[in-house]
Amino acid sequence: MELPPLSLYVHLPWCVRKCPYCDFNSHAVKGELPGDEYVNALILDLEKELPLVWGRPVHSVFFGGGTPSLFSAAQIDTLLCAMRGLLRLSPDAEVTLEANPGTIEHDSFSAYRNAGVNRISLGVQSFDESHLADLGRIHGAQEIEQSVASIKRSGIDNFNIDLMFALPGQSLKSALRDVRTAIACNPTHISRYQLTIEPNTAFHANPPVLPDDDLAWKMQQQGGRLLSEAGFDQYEISAWSRAGFQCRHNVNYWRYGDFLGIGAGAHGKVTIPSENAVRRRIRQRHPVDWMKAVTHGSGLAEDRKLDAGERVFEFFLNQLRLREGVLKNQLEPRTGVAWGAVSERVRRAVDKGLLREDNTRLTPTELGWRFSNEVQALFLP
Repeated sequence: MELPPLSLYVHLPWCVRKCPYCDFNSHAVKGELPGDEYVNALILDLEKELPLVWGRPVHSVFFGGGTPSLFSAAQIDTLLCAMRGLLRLSPDAEVTLEANPGTIEHDSFSAYRNAGVNRISLGVQSFDESHLADLGRIHGAQEIEQSVASIKRSGIDNFNIDLMFALPGQSLKSALRDVRTAIACNPTHISRYQLTIEPNTAFHANPPVLPDDDLAWKMQQQGGRLLSEAGFDQYEISAWSRAGFQCRHNVNYWRYGDFLGIGAGAHGKVTIPSENAVRRRIRQRHPVDWMKAVTHGSGLAEDRKLDAGERVFEFFLNQLRLREGVLKNQLEPRTGVAWGAVSERVRRAVDKGLLREDNTRLTPTELGWRFSNEVQALFLP
């Protein structure tokens, strides 16, 4: 096994309000945000991870949530300064901050840029006021417009818009209008997801009526066509970008790279070539419990080595999300498993018309791209 690229994920778990569709580890703010206390715990958590990654360069940092923009630019600056002191953070590292319209309560995007943020991911979801209300969002179309204008004024020239489709009561016309409006904002990247009802969410307890599968497929296909015509390239199942603006942090996930995860509920993956091993490390989920634990010892809830079957499945699960497919020469360096161990499953996928194989890669066919879950299932342990 060889060391793949390394990224850093930082989980900032608080939101103004929990959305009814959200199954992420996020928590509504009750009272004052314990920002400084949480930042100090994050730095301590990172220090305790260092023995696993001594000397390795870090190519990207992603502040996810929750709503990271509830933290002040000064707090983000404190974190980034600590990271530069503890890690070999690449000079051109991509540093992404997730933000929601209407929740830039502490600082402007210019202040975040001065702190070292060079990419914004804006949680728009829809531009339609009624759909935003159905989704429990606290912003409206005016706040979206103001946030986009603020990003552009800040000098941050790399920003993503998150969109959802197949929303409760949504028509094809409304879904495509959202795509056109997003394109008009002139972002460098658009992430577009179909709304799914997840366990342990308010929508799961009281399910809304969603568009049927045929209508959702039309929304997906016709929306994708609009994005392609506007010059966006679909490089991953839910990700579209202008040339040169793929999300480097997420591409590292999908290429089965390594990542440290710090903060409440954060996941990490670290390759240990000397042990021919990949370790999965998961933090305690609740932020108060995690802060206490990391201060007095370790905030870990789980730390284990993946067996060969799990490593192979994760490798294909991630790389098959990419339009350019699976790089065959990365399987053994990143999993410790030779290509011959999967060749029979690959042959079945090719025979079913789901994948194409050449000397260097496996590429999804149009059928395989549409039914990606079925392709991924072929590589289950």
